[in-house]
Amino acid sequence: MRLSELTTLRLGGPAGRYVEASTDEGVVEVVRAGEPLLILAGGSNLVVADEGFPGTVLRIATRGVMRDATTLEVAAGEPWDPLVARCVAEGLAGVECLAGIPGSVGATPIQNVGAYGQEVAETIVGVRVLDRARDLVEELPPAACGFTYRSSAFKREPGRWVVLAVRFALQASEQSAPIRYAELGRALDVELGARAPLAQVREAVLALRRRKGMVLDDSDPDTASAGSFFTNPILDAGAFAALQARVIDRLGADAQPPSWPEADGRVKTSAAWLIERAGFHRGDGDPNGIAISTKHTLALTNRGAGTTAQLVALAREIAAGVHEAFGVDLTPEPVLVGYEWQPVSRAR
Repeated sequence: MRLSELTTLRLGGPAGRYVEASTDEGVVEVVRAGEPLLILAGGSNLVVADEGFPGTVLRIATRGVMRDATTLEVAAGEPWDPLVARCVAEGLAGVECLAGIPGSVGATPIQNVGAYGQEVAETIVGVRVLDRARDLVEELPPAACGFTYRSSAFKREPGRWVVLAVRFALQASEQSAPIRYAELGRALDVELGARAPLAQVREAVLALRRRKGMVLDDSDPDTASAGSFFTNPILDAGAFAALQARVIDRLGADAQPPSWPEADGRVKTSAAWLIERAGFHRGDGDPNGIAISTKHTLALTNRGAGTTAQLVALAREIAAGVHEAFGVDLTPEPVLVGYEWQPVSRAR
């Protein structure tokens, strides 16, 4: 089995051994075998080396959604976007802005998936896991999951936990959660903080994502990606001031980088904005291989004839260019298998 068949990038070499598990017991049995292990489900946030993975590749194919009032317990292998559609159809608010995201339910707490002002940490009330360090199946409360921006304890300690199921507490409402994202508010023609019908919010999000090549479509080569390749940098006050000075020096006295204050006093800025101002543009690269998406500078795409080595080389070129221009390190969002990512500032 070549892993290119299981990833949305359509990249990745062979698996040493490939196993699918459709029950939690089957997942636990494979994990407990103790072999080198790569776990995947939807393959949407994964970059696998051309050499593949020499150990066991376990695809979690569990299914099942149990609803108790406004709480859902969902198997890790359930596809994410159909779950969002079901919640919207059943009048359950809290995940409507996460429509169109590819991949599985089990991956959502690992990445703390988020988009358009929502993230799954806001609705997750429990994650059932196999703790490989203690060989124990247990449910972790949100505080133990260590959720941060596009990260979690699961991501920061790779190899320790295997997600088996996720519990979500949603709100019974035909109206969305308050709209927090300006672009979505404009699409819906509502003020920030207002609510809108769930179905309208979901459709608006899908339309925005399609325009950016972020909804899987076999006819659109821009969707052969791992989604946004870099996370938005979050900088302390000193680092953000240094960025502002570099921006003015490079772009002029009136230029300012985008900024969104964080609760801890740090400031989030836009990776896409930095990439574009560092001289990289939509469509840059090989039109038949690896290239920046023609719709969104944060997505790196495989136009059909690319390799993982070429994709990682382009990612490193972009990161180096942003660091040279603005002194900011970019961090990949996907999981890299067979590659170590070192921030540019540490590599010099």
